[in-house]
Amino acid sequence: MKIAIIGAGPTGIAAGHELRKQGFDDFIIFEASDGIGGTWYLHSYPGLACDVWAHAYTFTDNPNPDWSSRFVPQPEIQQYIESSAEKFGLRQHIRLGKEVSRAEYVDTAQWRLHFSDGSEHDCNVVINAMGNQHTAQLPDLPGINDFGGESWHSTFWNHDVDVSNKRVLVVGSAAAAIQIVPEMAKLAAQVTVLQRTPNWILERGNKPYSALRKRFNRWLPFLPRLYRRGMQLMMGLMHEGALLGHKRMDMMEKMGNSYREKTIEDPALAAMLKPDSRFGCKRPVVSDDFYPALNRDNVQLVDCGAERVNTAGIVTSAGEQIDADIIIYCTGYKLSDLDRIEVTGPDGKQLAEDMARAQEAFRGVAVPGYPNFFFGADPNGVVLSVSYFKSVEANIGYIVRLLRELEEAGASELQADEKRTREYNDWLKTQFELFAWGDNACSSYYQNADGTTPFLFPGNYKLFCQQKQASGLSEFNLTSSEAK
Repeated sequence: MKIAIIGAGPTGIAAGHELRKQGFDDFIIFEASDGIGGTWYLHSYPGLACDVWAHAYTFTDNPNPDWSSRFVPQPEIQQYIESSAEKFGLRQHIRLGKEVSRAEYVDTAQWRLHFSDGSEHDCNVVINAMGNQHTAQLPDLPGINDFGGESWHSTFWNHDVDVSNKRVLVVGSAAAAIQIVPEMAKLAAQVTVLQRTPNWILERGNKPYSALRKRFNRWLPFLPRLYRRGMQLMMGLMHEGALLGHKRMDMMEKMGNSYREKTIEDPALAAMLKPDSRFGCKRPVVSDDFYPALNRDNVQLVDCGAERVNTAGIVTSAGEQIDADIIIYCTGYKLSDLDRIEVTGPDGKQLAEDMARAQEAFRGVAVPGYPNFFFGADPNGVVLSVSYFKSVEANIGYIVRLLRELEEAGASELQADEKRTREYNDWLKTQFELFAWGDNACSSYYQNADGTTPFLFPGNYKLFCQQKQASGLSEFNLTSSEAK
């Protein structure tokens, strides 16, 4: 069985590792970039760090005793993912600079990958490990190309531009902005932040780890695993905190309000920063330095969105002209961008068209009509209460087990059953409304314009794993090897 994995980020490395663990060795990981790490290789903006505790943000089989602090910056995470690929023996399987433009089903259990350089690769199985929240989403603003200064999305940071003593305008106030603004405030003459809606921000409480502690972590390997388990238990509170009516939601909101009130010096500014949505509706964020940065004399928060762009800067939705030398768009990503590559199934079926109608899959990994094609993290394949690594490891473990059972059954391909896929997604819809992020009253990037919520799994990690463990080949439609 020849297997192709698209992407060498956390999902792709998890896939390669699990394949080797379960006895598969004929696979290649194709990565469009010239480095390993996925999102953590692509993004490099100032202040970029993970908002999950470092010891929880690891592969299960590679705890890291050398994390520098509770929360670590981008270069450290990228290096960890790269070293994990080395430890798992995946270097020989990885092909860098190989951008997949199209995946085409050509025959029973036969897929052909087409690359942007004109080359091709045939395989029996495709695992889409490209992750999510990858494609930068610029706002649809009139005149966005008319600005006379420098501008870019946070994903594509222009390191050639010196922000010192410049007027920097940051559009957005969520996850990327709260990391970028404090760094800009240290250098720029003026930083203006356009906040369309405020977010729940909790104190991060980041602290460096001493050299002695790191030595203990190396001497006593059970310690990093113990930290990981404890941090995962704490992350489980996020699941309860997003449940409508749960007392944990009130607790989280109290923590957010308390942190804001003790940190923000101006009562009027504190009022602008108070969220008008329930905790968990939008992605909760953690920061130690965003609120203090807003207290600085050279930083201004404008409590409205952008209306249009002109040569001098931006006109806000309140009609105010804000001039700038640099505009930085912290406006997020296209959610679950499953159309990044063209996927053509049997009889010319187009995955992008099917996903446009409904971003649905069976147990988050397979779509009816696309045999031997799997997703590593989409749709509804991420659990809010655990790190991304844990979610994708569960998905990948399920996929690889299915492939092993497929071989043992003497069959050549499997595909999701339409009836079971419909039943599974109908069940998902009954669960979304239990959470702040799935409630109709919520408006956030977790939801598409049509109100669907294709990103998160509406349950805890235990249920997420139980459903996969109870599933096997009997839930899929099989094609025998003789049909090939």
